[in-house]
Amino acid sequence: MEQNKKIGIIGSGSWGTALAKILCENNSEINWYFRDVETIEFLKKHHHNKNYLSSVQFDLEQLNLNHNINEIVESSDVLIIVVPSAFLMSELNKINVDIKDKIIFNAVKGILPENQKLVGEHFHDVENLDLDQIGVITGPCHAEEVALERLSYLTVACSDLDNAKFMAHNLRCDYIKCNTSEDIIGTEYAAVLKNIYSIAAGIAHGLGYGDNFQAVLMSNAIREMKKFIKKRYKMKRNINDSAYLGDLLVTGYSNFSRNRYFGNMLGKGYTVKSAMMEMTMIAEGYYATESAYELSKQDGKNKAKTPIINAVYQVLYNKKNPQKIFEELTLKLN
Repeated sequence: MEQNKKIGIIGSGSWGTALAKILCENNSEINWYFRDVETIEFLKKHHHNKNYLSSVQFDLEQLNLNHNINEIVESSDVLIIVVPSAFLMSELNKINVDIKDKIIFNAVKGILPENQKLVGEHFHDVENLDLDQIGVITGPCHAEEVALERLSYLTVACSDLDNAKFMAHNLRCDYIKCNTSEDIIGTEYAAVLKNIYSIAAGIAHGLGYGDNFQAVLMSNAIREMKKFIKKRYKMKRNINDSAYLGDLLVTGYSNFSRNRYFGNMLGKGYTVKSAMMEMTMIAEGYYATESAYELSKQDGKNKAKTPIINAVYQVLYNKKNPQKIFEELTLKLN
């Protein structure tokens, strides 16, 4: 792929802001979509996003900011999607310009609740884009550490390795290293599932379980992830690579993890509703849990065993007592 293609970011949350910071290291200008004019005006005046990663200062000459999603899409050759999955369809429905020649990289860590599809699957099955036009950007990487310029690693997946290499080239800088992969489905599912397991880790911590149990929980989680992904898309992959195991570990253990924080509140006795009201950011794992649970059910008798996903689902959606559910879960782990 030509290196002079224009990159556009759809989404202005913490991860969108982190990616904008990284991309500005290598690009003279990027296109960036915000939903509201007020946030754009604030950024133009103060040189930072008022809602997320406010310590990150931007050179305005590098930013083409717009609240019209169609203008951003039309002026970009490559789009990075970073809108939370629960709200993504409402944004995509605003697009009325042709995207058939666009390259789409998904940085959303969730499943679309409207159709139980991964974001990449949606663009392939519904928007009719070729698989070579669709990629994934995944961790292990927290936006907050990007803001601090702490050394972090990303994995860029695409069946067209030239497209993957193009994006990796644009994301590499002094504090970001990038790997490439052809496992689009596997890396995208891993990014979804690790948020569910992070909620489980948070619940366990809130209930008072210690490091010994957390280690068992995470080792069971990576095996459960492997089985779940294999059911969805069978190909040769090393589940211990950083895009899978590494992303799971950082999300399960880090104090920056919003999903762990959400789970921790549930373990301490918060209701789901009250925990969500306490948070300023979206816990993608909440929506991912229902989707993963329903997908697993569709496999019938041949479904992969997913006791951790099932336990989190019981707490989130059936309002079961976390302590009782996790007491039952401990008997299923090894």
